[in-house]
Amino acid sequence: MAPTSEILTAERILEATEEVLRRHGPAKATVVDVARALGVSHGSVYRHFRTKAALREAVTKRWLDRTSGELSGIVADGSAPEARLRDWLAALFAAKRRKAGDDPELFATYMVLTDEAGTAVGEHITDLTTQLARIIEAGVETGSFTTTDPEASARAVFQATGRFHDPCYAREWEQPGVEGEFEAVVELVVRGLHA
Repeated sequence: MAPTSEILTAERILEATEEVLRRHGPAKATVVDVARALGVSHGSVYRHFRTKAALREAVTKRWLDRTSGELSGIVADGSAPEARLRDWLAALFAAKRRKAGDDPELFATYMVLTDEAGTAVGEHITDLTTQLARIIEAGVETGSFTTTDPEASARAVFQATGRFHDPCYAREWEQPGVEGEFEAVVELVVRGLHA
């Protein structure tokens, strides 16, 4: 039996949208395709997402939020701030590599969507730098890190490690030696925060 619009949720629509994007790519995927996959009319989808752009923004935000959610647990961890910083950066790199390597078609689709996303990418970066700032603030409080501006330091750490999480570098993430390069940058960043 096909689902009805009464039991249709935004989450189910986003799941179906992700599958439609994987199958058809961003250029060919339509709201009608999403509705067809759900067994509902396209009007039912539009009741949850007023435009195709809003639907694409929401599915992009959902994708980005998965990474933020994974990392937030590290921020809340009670371990030493230096260990949390190292773990957080490693987890961010691993999450981005996993997305690029495990499902390259969907990753390519999301690259297109993030280019057109209104606020999702900016909010994601703000969330990530806020998480970093919390770790750095904890390091300042314990005397592990020395900085007068944890937020500025968080932005600098994020930018300094960009090669290991910015999707424009995805092709480099599987090259031999990249893990060693990552470790060298993290070591440099940590030493800089100790200064």
